[in-house]
Amino acid sequence: MLKKTIFCLFLIWVVSLSGQEKYIQFREIVTDSAQILTEEQLTRLRVKLTEFEKATTNQLVVLTIEKLPAETIEQYANGTFNQNKLGQKDKDNGILIVFSEADREVRIEVGYGLESYITDAVASRIIRNTMIPEFKEGRYYVGLNLATDLIMKLLNDPEALEEFKQEMEGENQGLSGGLKIFVLLFLSVFIAAGGFIFYKTYSNIVEVFRGIFIGKLGVLPGLLMAVFALLPILFSSVFIVMPLVFAILFLDVGIDLSQYEYLLDEPSWLLYALAGFIALTIILALLKISIKGKEDFKLSWFKSDKKYVSKTFSSGGTHSFGSSSGSSFSSSSSSFSGGGGSSGGGGASGSW
Repeated sequence: MLKKTIFCLFLIWVVSLSGQEKYIQFREIVTDSAQILTEEQLTRLRVKLTEFEKATTNQLVVLTIEKLPAETIEQYANGTFNQNKLGQKDKDNGILIVFSEADREVRIEVGYGLESYITDAVASRIIRNTMIPEFKEGRYYVGLNLATDLIMKLLNDPEALEEFKQEMEGENQGLSGGLKIFVLLFLSVFIAAGGFIFYKTYSNIVEVFRGIFIGKLGVLPGLLMAVFALLPILFSSVFIVMPLVFAILFLDVGIDLSQYEYLLDEPSWLLYALAGFIALTIILALLKISIKGKEDFKLSWFKSDKKYVSKTFSSGGTHSFGSSSGSSFSSSSSSFSGGGGSSGGGGASGSW
């Protein structure tokens, strides 16, 4: 019994230790695990941020990593921040910049005590305008150096912070209220037209699959019809997506599109989207058959019911789903430690 108790306590101790070491334990105010900085650049950043902490007690820490673990950069930054207890316990005045090279993502994590200064909007603008343009060109040190300079300036100079926030408000007020309403109404016309075309075309694609499953439409002719129907689907999608992108960019709806630029570099997601589109279409077709209740499943490779095709897919006839259903880091001699601060997830992220 005693041996079992000791063994259980040992397991609990091991698990607790592994939980404590989930994230990097800082030894320096700048940790370059991704090895993107030269020794000279690393020293400059460390000296600058150490002097800033001594002068203000605000703790600004930089971490570069090669790749994120099985977490989002928001989760990783928050966990690293709180494990290292950045900032002072009574002030929560820590800020952490996490840079992930392989993921092409960066995050500014802000402690509770500094969230009124470096707000989510301020952090997002620093990432978008100061860091990402340099990161895209591979100038990682320049981007980190400029960002840390700007953060220190905004924390030290209330007038600079106020001017920075006014610049953001000026960007957001680029269009008057009346003009914004007009633009939204204008864009809604395109969205409505695209949505109508998408709905009608997609309803026909669902019906194509239903016709295939009940033997009214040959498999090969039906698949050809579905493929050709994808063209107006793509066309209508442009009418829907482009106005939405325009609205996000120029009407300040609070969405940072830079976080999704990685989709342009990794088009493989289109295959998953197409697979999901086909799967949903098949499910709706099967549901439609189930609702009607009087149709048997059968397949015909080539032969189609001419009367069914003429009635359902002719230019004079229409059909819709709705109508039929009815509904690592380098060691150093110097030491680093946080002061007990914490973060509640304030800050911003970006990708390039």
